[in-house]
Amino acid sequence: MNNFEVFSHIECFIFDVDGVLTNSDVLVQQDGKLLRTMNIKDGYAIRHAVEKGYKVVIISGGKSEGVRIRLQNLGVEDVYIGVREKMDVFDQIVDQYDLDEGHILYMGDDIPDYQVMRRVGLPCCPSDAVQEVKQIAQYISPLAGGKGCARDVIEKVLKLQGDWM
Repeated sequence: MNNFEVFSHIECFIFDVDGVLTNSDVLVQQDGKLLRTMNIKDGYAIRHAVEKGYKVVIISGGKSEGVRIRLQNLGVEDVYIGVREKMDVFDQIVDQYDLDEGHILYMGDDIPDYQVMRRVGLPCCPSDAVQEVKQIAQYISPLAGGKGCARDVIEKVLKLQGDWM
């Protein structure tokens, strides 16, 4: 997609975690806990978007309290983890904040993200998303999950709206 005009109307970012804000790998510890890595540049962009007044929401099937703490430390107030039905949380968020679905960017990478992506104005995915998600994405980042794909889309939106620098 070469037309970045669609990024100029975004007011809300919704991100999945595993495969988007992290790569698709987890390190399994002896006690069964899972360790993930997050990209520091994604973190900067998320904090900057929040500081500029954009709504940032996280909806994840994963259940990591560490992920919740990290994102809350970046200023994200709406962090939903352990979510089985992402559409339920999406509908709740849209109603709670009276959001226009056409002004929402959602970035997901796998089948649990599919239905929400079909509802938003700008469905996006990282370069290593599953094929079904790539088929409905209006923008596929050249960057993989956990490698700066969230910053890629946030930066585009904020630059087009004069909020980056």
